[in-house]
Amino acid sequence: MADLLAAHLGDVGVGLRRGNLMHEIETTRPDLDFLEVAPENWLRLGGAVKRRFEALLEHYPLYTHGLSLSIGGPAPLDWAFIDAIKQFIDRYQPVLYSEHLSFCSDNAHLYDLMPIPFTEAAVNHVVDRIQQVQDRLGQRLVLENVSYYTAPTAELTELEFITAILARADCDLLLDVNNVYVNSVNHQYDARAFINALPPARVRYVHVAGHWQIEPDLIIDTHGAPVCDPVWDLLAHTYAHVGAVPTLLERDFDIPPLGELMGEVAHIRALAARARAQTETPQGSLA
Repeated sequence: MADLLAAHLGDVGVGLRRGNLMHEIETTRPDLDFLEVAPENWLRLGGAVKRRFEALLEHYPLYTHGLSLSIGGPAPLDWAFIDAIKQFIDRYQPVLYSEHLSFCSDNAHLYDLMPIPFTEAAVNHVVDRIQQVQDRLGQRLVLENVSYYTAPTAELTELEFITAILARADCDLLLDVNNVYVNSVNHQYDARAFINALPPARVRYVHVAGHWQIEPDLIIDTHGAPVCDPVWDLLAHTYAHVGAVPTLLERDFDIPPLGELMGEVAHIRALAARARAQTETPQGSLA
């Protein structure tokens, strides 16, 4: 996977959503490096929708970001679902398969991404499940740090929890920069220091998004607004630490016309290009 992703440094994409956005992408063929989908939303494709989806994949590489793995959940892993994901991966050959470091089910689906308690027991539980899924899929998982609003049973910090799982499960990280910013405000920690403490070699993919700031010290993670200046600044800092890894502009609600999204895509590209130029400039150069 490392060699494959190295070929995609600096790439920027958007999430493929059925409806107006999909139609705009089909008709205008925008300058995007990839499209991302939640595979469970496309597993049972048929007819015209399947043909449209596969036609787009002739023009754009595919990234996948799942919603239903529930890697931290108390219920047994859903092997029928995991095998269906593997079939989707085998058929469409996405650049990567990512998921959330969270849980979304117990005896039923919760229809939300719930944070995992920051405890040693939870680390052990999650590491075991990640290793089982990686063995079944035949590839490493790329898991996203999630936003959370309370952690009353925490034995570890969020950072200690994430880095322990990355090391012990030998998996990779989808670094959601907006989530780091949201959590840093809500839980009063230094977002840049958090980024700096992450192992760069584990960061394979980046998400950036907007949010809803209710109070100076309270943010709700919505993915329903343009990216704000502090998150742009944190993205630039992230690139300086981990490199210009592939990046998704994430917008799930109040999706604007494609042209507006492409303006943010252009800004991501500019930040990535600046980071790459700084990395490639020899030390001591006046450039």
